[in-house]
Amino acid sequence: MTNSKRLTLTEAENLCVRALLASNVSEANARSTASALVAAEADGQKGHGLSRIPSYAAQALSGKVDGHAAPTLSRPGTALIRVNANSGLAYPAIDIASETLLELVKVTGVASACIHNSHHLGQAGAHAERLANAGLVALVFTNSPKAINFWGGRNPMMGTNPIAFAAPRADGAPLVIDLALSKVARGKILAAKNAGEKIPDSWALNANGEPTDDPAEAMQGSMLPIGDAKGAALVLIVELLAAALTGSNFGYEASSFFEAEGDSPGIGHTIVVFDPAMTSGGRFVERMGNIIAAIEHTDGARLPGTTRLENRQNATKAGVEISLALYKDIESIIESGQRNV
Repeated sequence: MTNSKRLTLTEAENLCVRALLASNVSEANARSTASALVAAEADGQKGHGLSRIPSYAAQALSGKVDGHAAPTLSRPGTALIRVNANSGLAYPAIDIASETLLELVKVTGVASACIHNSHHLGQAGAHAERLANAGLVALVFTNSPKAINFWGGRNPMMGTNPIAFAAPRADGAPLVIDLALSKVARGKILAAKNAGEKIPDSWALNANGEPTDDPAEAMQGSMLPIGDAKGAALVLIVELLAAALTGSNFGYEASSFFEAEGDSPGIGHTIVVFDPAMTSGGRFVERMGNIIAAIEHTDGARLPGTTRLENRQNATKAGVEISLALYKDIESIIESGQRNV
């Protein structure tokens, strides 16, 4: 008997949409969210993929997340927009921010979006890649609920705080660099927990500050930052760029992305885009091609994101595989929603 379920990308997206619709999420928000989750699953980023559906659904049903929220946009500066996610899922807010930035940067050359009152950003690299596909260089910063200590402290205070960068190429998909500032994204620990798997004991500490290979204990403890003290300083920089700069909750003020109880997390995201033709005096394409060639002609070197693109290509042909337990959980969400209609 198999312990997994294989789905085409269309089947996976339909499954996500149905589960969200059954959980008091509007159709527009469900489709925006499902598209992002399936894209993450296809890229091999399972911690930001379908494993998020049970927690998203529970939070929408409890009212912690407003499944019908429509983001609102204001423009306080010439090259700056501010988006209020209105305690909803992050993806509709990211959509409106990205669409507006694409128009704004044509005039200003550089532009930024500050998003507040938001939720889990998902796969940060995908948002940067979307902008790079339109010819822009993009940076994405987000904070998240407490998971990492201030360096030298004892308790989790800051999030894993992913950052992403993407730049267009003359030939091929954009170069995308996407990393959480913990040794792994916390979503990977959730995915391991849902799949009943162990984790390396170098990823996280339990509530007593001891290394653990149990993902359930890790979820109650703290993540370890990349680069030790230097990594913790970088986590703090992103905390300020994503939370203080947008007027959002810090990690220690934000409620969990995984639990249905409590107030909306209210975290923030900052997106910065550049028109590289303007900034480089028309030399960006040539300069980008030069360094890509240098990497590709260096023995043993490979471009960041190569595995992600390979996963995406495979998923397009063969679909994605999720644990049978997760599939049954999602089906039960749909069935429960149908019974309550």
